[in-house]
Amino acid sequence: MADIHVAEGLWSTGMLPEGVLERWLVPDGASVRAGEAVAAVRIGEALHDIASPAEGRLMILAPVNEVVDPGCIIAEVHA
Repeated sequence: MADIHVAEGLWSTGMLPEGVLERWLVPDGASVRAGEAVAAVRIGEALHDIASPAEGRLMILAPVNEVVDPGCIIAEVHA
């Protein structure tokens, strides 16, 4: 199993704007490849794609419109 998390590096300043999980690009239970974009997170004005770290089946943990913090886990990938 591999965790999909929102990278801390996406926040560019110490004044952290709120991050929001805007949409899932892949449905729950779908097969994903390593490096494939699976979600979009909005931080301030920027929209960032979140990639799967591994190949396997996606298990979504966070719903759309969830507030996300740096490093938080939003999904898992099961081999």
